[in-house]
Amino acid sequence: MSAPRFDAIVVGAGPAGSVAAYTMASQGMRVALIERGEFPGAKNVFGGVLYRKPLEDILPEFWKEAPLERKVVEQRLWVLGKDSVVSLGYRSARFKEPPNAWTGQRAKFDAWLAGKAERAGAIPIYETVATSLIRDGDKVVGVQTDREEGDLYASVVIIADGVNSLLAKSLGVHREWKPDQVSLAVKEVLALPKDVIQERFGVEEGEGVTIELIGETCGMAGLGFLYTNQDTLSIGVGVMVSDLQKKKVKPYQVLDSIKQHPEIQRLIAGGETKEYAAHLIPEGGFDAMPPLSGDGWMICGDAAQMVNAAHREGTDLAMLSGRLAGETAVACHATGDWSAGGLGAYTQAVKESIIHRDLKKYRGLHSLLSGPQAELLFGALPQALNDAAYEMLSVDGESKRDKQKRAAALLREAAGGTAGLIGIGWRGWRAMNG
Repeated sequence: MSAPRFDAIVVGAGPAGSVAAYTMASQGMRVALIERGEFPGAKNVFGGVLYRKPLEDILPEFWKEAPLERKVVEQRLWVLGKDSVVSLGYRSARFKEPPNAWTGQRAKFDAWLAGKAERAGAIPIYETVATSLIRDGDKVVGVQTDREEGDLYASVVIIADGVNSLLAKSLGVHREWKPDQVSLAVKEVLALPKDVIQERFGVEEGEGVTIELIGETCGMAGLGFLYTNQDTLSIGVGVMVSDLQKKKVKPYQVLDSIKQHPEIQRLIAGGETKEYAAHLIPEGGFDAMPPLSGDGWMICGDAAQMVNAAHREGTDLAMLSGRLAGETAVACHATGDWSAGGLGAYTQAVKESIIHRDLKKYRGLHSLLSGPQAELLFGALPQALNDAAYEMLSVDGESKRDKQKRAAALLREAAGGTAGLIGIGWRGWRAMNG
């Protein structure tokens, strides 16, 4: 019996893979969508924000049917001290119509998105691991799976199997990521009544808030988050694996510490833990991206390090890369050119997209966050900023000039002097501007 033959095989039914499968299947291509989980989203974790634009370009007005939580009307940044917060936020009615972003749950959203691909004609092959690629010389012609007689053949294989991509490793384009190129994120979903969430965060029915957290990560490079869902809160933190190894701290200990912060505790009080999950997040950025295409293959999403750590954007870049890979496959299907040259159009499309432009802009961020200044940026400086704010805002009989001097001295001391403060500002500016 001959092995099944497809026009395309997509490995991974996360946002990148499902969008790629939908894009191809909706144009009449015969597509197999392979997922190792029991169902799409079963093994996927993310902070919880989904942006409108990337998916709207593929599925107009998708939000009218997608299983989304709350539309984000306010975004906050909290710099945490031990018992205080310096807060920066933005709230706008313009985020309501059309919405800019929603909070979401991957188990629900991924299943819905993969379902769209299935209804477009993609053939689901779930609870299946694609163990290696099948080659004819240098050309990829299919995948081997852990199923009996599990070989599948296709003109192109789209690799979208996540940060620890087995197939990218077998292809030789994916090295083992270094500990400073990935972070380990832990997340809890806490149940709270809708009205309690709306009262505590100051929002109406269907509206939501995101809070990004800096500080209180034991001096390790890492960011936390607290997002509102319909009747739950998503709270989590991601910390560089290299720092966890050096400090010998468990990521759940960092999350537990953040949950005990008085300002966080006020918002999550009474919440019942419904889910707990951990997940690796690619943090290497632009310089860690592997080759994106070759003879019979393309690679998308987390498997290609397509995460913008500065803005905590990964899902939107994954969906964009999936669309670009799918569109390239459709064009190659029309011409019959599945060579490295033909599929190289995908690499070029990524280079011309915001994926390449944004990751290149922030290419220096990785070295900034993984260097010796990480403990300063995520430990001493956040606390010093909180102490300086307390100094400036306390009315205690001292002159404002003296208070200003003391506040500035706190920041200089944390940075190791004026030169250190200027230096970290300069390196930060350079890291955020390519």
